[in-house]
Amino acid sequence: MKKLFLVIAMMFSIMASYAGTTFKVEKPDYKLSPYTGMTREHWKQAAEYLLQGAFNHIKTLDDPMYFQRMGDVCYPKDESNKSRVRGATLEGMARTLFMASPLIREDSTITINGIRLVDYYRRQLTLLVTPGNPQFVGLRGKRGPCQDLVEFGALGVCFFVCGEQVFDPLPKQTRDALYEMMESYADGPTVAQNWRYFNIFVMSFFHTRGYKINEPLMKKYLDALLGDYRGHGWYYDVPNYDYYSMWAYQLYGKLWSKFYGRQYLPEYAAKFEKNFDDMYTGYPDLFARDGRMPMWGRSNMYRFAATAPLAWGDNCNHGWMRRIASGCLLQFLQHPDFLANDGIPTPGFYGLFDPVLQGYSCRGSVYWCAKAFLPLLLPQEDKYWSEKENEGNWAKMKKNQVACHYYPEPKMLVTDYANTGAAEIRAYCDYDVNRSWPEHFRASEQYNKLAYNTDLLWMADGKNGEVAMNYMVYNEDKKLWEPTRRYTTLSYNNGMLIRSVFPQQNQNFKLRLVDIALSDGTLRVDDVFSCDKPTKIRLGHYALPCKHGDVKSEVLDLGNGYKAYIINNGEYELAMIGLEGWGDMQTIITHGLHPEADACMVINAEATAQKGDRFACLQLQTKSHFTKSQLRKYVEEARLKISSYF
Repeated sequence: MKKLFLVIAMMFSIMASYAGTTFKVEKPDYKLSPYTGMTREHWKQAAEYLLQGAFNHIKTLDDPMYFQRMGDVCYPKDESNKSRVRGATLEGMARTLFMASPLIREDSTITINGIRLVDYYRRQLTLLVTPGNPQFVGLRGKRGPCQDLVEFGALGVCFFVCGEQVFDPLPKQTRDALYEMMESYADGPTVAQNWRYFNIFVMSFFHTRGYKINEPLMKKYLDALLGDYRGHGWYYDVPNYDYYSMWAYQLYGKLWSKFYGRQYLPEYAAKFEKNFDDMYTGYPDLFARDGRMPMWGRSNMYRFAATAPLAWGDNCNHGWMRRIASGCLLQFLQHPDFLANDGIPTPGFYGLFDPVLQGYSCRGSVYWCAKAFLPLLLPQEDKYWSEKENEGNWAKMKKNQVACHYYPEPKMLVTDYANTGAAEIRAYCDYDVNRSWPEHFRASEQYNKLAYNTDLLWMADGKNGEVAMNYMVYNEDKKLWEPTRRYTTLSYNNGMLIRSVFPQQNQNFKLRLVDIALSDGTLRVDDVFSCDKPTKIRLGHYALPCKHGDVKSEVLDLGNGYKAYIINNGEYELAMIGLEGWGDMQTIITHGLHPEADACMVINAEATAQKGDRFACLQLQTKSHFTKSQLRKYVEEARLKISSYF
C-alpha cells in the first residue's frame, strides 16, 4: 500500500500539460487517405501517444498501472479497499497491454518514457503470481464470475498477439503459475453473454502452448455464443443490443477464428466468420459520413473501440472501413477534453461525464479502446491499409436524400442524412428495472432515447422533467417525471417505424410511436392508446450544447396556427413544430446534463394526455439555417403524410 501512495503522489506531480492537448497528424498522406491523411504509421503514432500518457505514471518495472479515480461513478470509491484497487490495477495493466501488443509484436525493443515495454509487462505478469505482492491475484477458488476473468480474457487475446515476446520468454515456473491461475477462472462459471469469450481465449491460448484445458466446456461456451446471433451482423448481448455486438462478439469471433479456430475447431470458425461477414451489410452505416460514432449504449468510455471489427473483412470496402476508423479515432484524439490533466483518457465520452458511466468501470477501463489498434497486426500491404480512403455508401447519396436501413432481428432502424452527413439509430430497449439485482443503466438515457444521432449527443434527463429526444410522463402518485423506456417494435414499412412504449412505473400509460424520416429530421405521429386518467407529458427535441457562447432561440409564426420553435448554437439549428395535440413550447437551459458543455438548450413541448389523443410534430435539424418558406413546406408535406397514412 505504501507503494500505491507513492504512485498516487507521483500522479499528482505530473504536469498538467496534457490539458487541452490533442493528437496531431504529422505529414498526412492525402493521396492514400484524402479525408483524414491517416496511414498505418499514423495509427502506430496514435497508439504510442496514448501509451505515453499511461507510462508517464510508471518509473520502475514494479510500478502498478493504476490511475487516480475521477468523477462520482467509477470504482474504487474507497482506495483503502485493497481488492478494488488491485482490480483497477489489473485493468490498467491488461488493457494498456492490449494497445501495446501489436507494437511489441512488430518491435520488441519499443521503449516509452524510458521503460522497455516487454520488460514492464513480463514483470507485471510475474507479479500477478507472486504471493505477498499487492498485485497478486491467486486462484479463483469458489468465486463466481468476476472482473478478473474479464482481464484474463484480455490477456489471452494479448498473448495470441505478442505471446512470443511477452509470455514465452518467462521462466517455466512463472508460465505454469499463470496457467494455473488463469485457467482456474477460465474453467469455471461465466456471465451468459459476451463474457464467455474471456473463458474461451484463456483456454485457447494455453492449449496452443501444450497445457490441458476443459475442451467440452469451451465448446459449450462456443455453442452458446453462436446461439446469441440474431442476424444482419448483430449478436444479442443479453439484455441489450449495443456496441458489444461489435467490439466483443464480432471482433472476438473473428480473432478467435484467426488465432485458434481455423486450426483446431474449423467448423466453429466457419460459423463465426460467416456471421462476421454479415456485419458489413449494415454496421458501417451507423457511423457519420466523417466517421463519427453516436453516443449510444453502455461503456461509451471505450469510444473508438466501436471501429475495432471493421478491418478484418475479406470482401468489403476496405477504403471506407479505414476512413470510418480513422475519422472515429480523430473524433476523440483531436478533442481537447479527451485527455485529462494526467494524460489518461477521461471517463466519459469527450470529457468527464458521469451520466454515461457505469459502476463496473475504473480509470484504466478506458483502455478497452485499444481494441481499435489491433488492425496494426495487418501489414502495410494489406488492403485495409493500402486501399484509398473513400466514403462508401455516403458517396452515392444526393442532396436531400435519406437512407433508411431496418434490421428486423435486432429491431433497429439506422438513418443516414445526406444534408448533414449524420447517422441516426433507433434501437431496442425493454428492461425491467424492478427485477432483482437490476442494472438501472440498461433502461437509462443510454438506451431509452427515441433516437441517437452522431452529431447531436444525448442530454441526461433533468429532475424537473427536462428531456431531450424522449417523452417524460408525470407520475402523480410519486410526484416525479419518468421517461418512457420500455419499447416494443411493431413494424417498419412504407418508411414508417412503428413502436409502442411505456414508462416503467406507469404501465397504464402507453404510446404508439410513428417515426417518419425526412430529409432534415423526423415527422412524429404518436397516439395515446392506454391511459387511465389525464396525464401530463413532455416531449423533447435534441439538445444543443453552449460551446461557442449562448444558444440563440426564436419563435417563427408560420401562419395557419403553426409556430416553429428554433434554437441555434452556431453549429446546428434545430426546429420543432407542433402539428396536433401540442400547444406552445418552451426552450430550456440546463446545466451539467450534456457531455459537450456544462450548459445546453433544449426545446420541450408539454400537454395533458388522455386515451385516444394524438400528438404530432416535426423535429428538424440542419447545419445551416431554416427559412420560413422551408418550414412551411415541411408543414404542408407533413399534413399530407398524416392525412394519407393515418
